[in-house]
Amino acid sequence: MPPSSPTAPSDAASGAEADRLRKRRAPRGRGVDPVVRAELRGWLAEACGDTPPQRDRLIEYLHLVNDRLGRLPAPHLAALAEWLRLSQAEVFEVASFYHHFEVVRDDDPRRKDAGAAPALTVRVCDSLPCELAGARDLLARLPARLGPGVRVVRAPCVGRCDCAPVAVVHQHPVVHATPEVVHDAVRGGKRLDRVEGHVGLAAYLAAGGYALARDCAEGRRRVDVVIAELDRAGLRGLGGAGFPAARKWRIVRAQPAPRLMAVNADEGEPGTFKDRWCLERDPHRLLEGMLVAAWAAGVDAVWIYLRDEYHGLRAMLATEIDALQRAAPLPLPAIELRRGAGAYVCGEESAMIESIEGRRGMPRLRPPYVAERGLFDRPTLVHNVETLFWVREILERGGDWFASHGRHGRRGLRRFCVSGRVREPGVKLAPAGITLRELVEEYCGGMADGHALYAYLPGGASGGILPARLADLPLDFDTLQPQGCFIGSAAVIVLSQHDCAADAARNTMRFFADESCGQCTPCRAGTAKAVALLDAPVWDRALLADLSAVMREASICGLGQAAPNVADGVLAHFGHEVGAAGDEGGAGAAGPAAAAQRGSS
Repeated sequence: MPPSSPTAPSDAASGAEADRLRKRRAPRGRGVDPVVRAELRGWLAEACGDTPPQRDRLIEYLHLVNDRLGRLPAPHLAALAEWLRLSQAEVFEVASFYHHFEVVRDDDPRRKDAGAAPALTVRVCDSLPCELAGARDLLARLPARLGPGVRVVRAPCVGRCDCAPVAVVHQHPVVHATPEVVHDAVRGGKRLDRVEGHVGLAAYLAAGGYALARDCAEGRRRVDVVIAELDRAGLRGLGGAGFPAARKWRIVRAQPAPRLMAVNADEGEPGTFKDRWCLERDPHRLLEGMLVAAWAAGVDAVWIYLRDEYHGLRAMLATEIDALQRAAPLPLPAIELRRGAGAYVCGEESAMIESIEGRRGMPRLRPPYVAERGLFDRPTLVHNVETLFWVREILERGGDWFASHGRHGRRGLRRFCVSGRVREPGVKLAPAGITLRELVEEYCGGMADGHALYAYLPGGASGGILPARLADLPLDFDTLQPQGCFIGSAAVIVLSQHDCAADAARNTMRFFADESCGQCTPCRAGTAKAVALLDAPVWDRALLADLSAVMREASICGLGQAAPNVADGVLAHFGHEVGAAGDEGGAGAAGPAAAAQRGSS
């Protein structure tokens, strides 16, 4: 048989060419497994009924799959992308952004495990309050105590800093955790969280609840009078920024309709747990304040964004919102409860809005501000839980009543979250402007036995650190900036002579490095570089100062801008701990006990 002509392809070559052409005409990307497609559609029908796909609910759909499987296999992401008519890349980038989603890719060795997730995951919080209470030891001892089949992983703050250390068995929080207590919870089948003992709708109505919101809706109160009362009170945003609430209502009201609202219940700052404390006790007080704010700003729809760590609270809040909508004691805007997925950066208002829209929680460049173009590109009123929690009481008792409280020339009341080395940690309702020394002695029963005040963080992981000699500064907005600190969400973490300020800085910087969204280089690279620099036994003061300046000036949002605060505070007040000249904290400086326990993180 003569050889094939060089210009006439063989049958094999023709077949290969035809196959190549067929592949070129096929859509690119992963094909969807029909079995997985049918499985996913069944779950969606069960959860959503006949509701058509909604792009902004992507994170809710991802939770649906993750809750059932304990992870997000690539075939299910492909089927979800097909159902939503999105690219697989878009679904994957959202799923892989959030800590609480575990994406299993094709090359993941766990694909060999028949697709099964570990039988159980136990998460141990390693934020600063939990580290002070022994979280490192708990993390080290739990794997052997729990045995195979239980995965133990570290987790960022879970919002229970007053009960440190904390472990979470699936969704069940174990407070004051020890290896034995966690072991008992695992063996006892405790997997879910439940919130009970709160003021439900019937009890709230019986105590006069929603009368204020009804008066507003039915015209017995005027918008300008209500806003003026908040002005008189001096109520400010209590999530950290401190923007005057009344001014925010006026700004949003002046924008063109439709206007929207987002309630930020994504408290993730290590040391902060007051939103959970308020909602677990009196959820309708938050909802009524929310309705009054929505009325005053002319809002048509409200989204409540709740952090994923509060599983029991989410179930309770969903039940109470449903009860409110069914009873409807007044005309209600549309209300949606949305679930976070484990991303501290979503506490930033524009990142939260991105997440509500079903995207990665990356902060937006400003301007425009969210009051002008926020959720779904509409003017948006954003408030945190505690601010709205105050609205009913202020309007019923008067702005002058609220402003009459305060110490050292400050006005108002604050809920301080106190954790660390005090005898009675917890949420403390105290006058704005109270000092740390007063707060500990009058509201926390003093320092814990065997502990003397050495240092404190007045505003959580991002608020900086101060020595004991500065414990008489008023704790409020605008009072701590001269010391390189701020009050933020009033998350106060107290350290004693048994602790090391440098270790606190290492802990907070690791937190920020883990939580950086990665969008801007100063934060993404800066936090990682800072972790390496802080791990050195002797800190390079000049290099750290340079790095801090760049992060503050060039980071897009407050995460990168505030991340250096505690490290800068250590250099300013505790230089003796890191081989740099500096203030040694005055009375109560670290002694032999701290030196014995210190060492690199």
